[in-house]
Amino acid sequence: MDTTKTPAPNAVDLDKADTEAPAEAAGLELEDAEPEAEELAAEQAEDDEQPSHAGAAASAIVAAGLSVVALSGSWVAGIVSERSSIAARLELSQAADANAQIAAQFVGPWHSTALVNGIFSTLALIIAVFVLALPAFASPERHLPTWVRSVSWASIALGALGILLFVLMYFDLLLAVPKAAG
Repeated sequence: MDTTKTPAPNAVDLDKADTEAPAEAAGLELEDAEPEAEELAAEQAEDDEQPSHAGAAASAIVAAGLSVVALSGSWVAGIVSERSSIAARLELSQAADANAQIAAQFVGPWHSTALVNGIFSTLALIIAVFVLALPAFASPERHLPTWVRSVSWASIALGALGILLFVLMYFDLLLAVPKAAG
């Protein structure tokens, strides 16, 4: 006895339709997936070739921080100023005139503060210039991100302002040294 069925003349072969449609869809998906995979691999290769600029970004932020600290004053400048004031008072005799006492208590600490802030400003300026000059020593197609360059330029401006204030403070051009009457 023969157990095979013959399909009806108008019936659709469901087994064949079910296997052909996913195969065609899978073929289209594979063809579409290959260019996407190639694009992803190309983007990943570009990311591997480009440096992360993390060091330059961190240096630019450090330079900006140093320049802000130089303009606003720092704990280190306060300590150096107090130390200068104490050392000048210890060297000062009781018989010293008023101008010598003013110089010991105010001018020395003022100059010490200016010196420390000038050092911070100079460090900020050097670091910011180094960050901006870094691409010149690397490959020609290497460029820093815009925000890193902007922060570096801001650090240069603030560092230059800090150095200007250092000169004005240290040489008593900003404010005159008070003098005792007499």
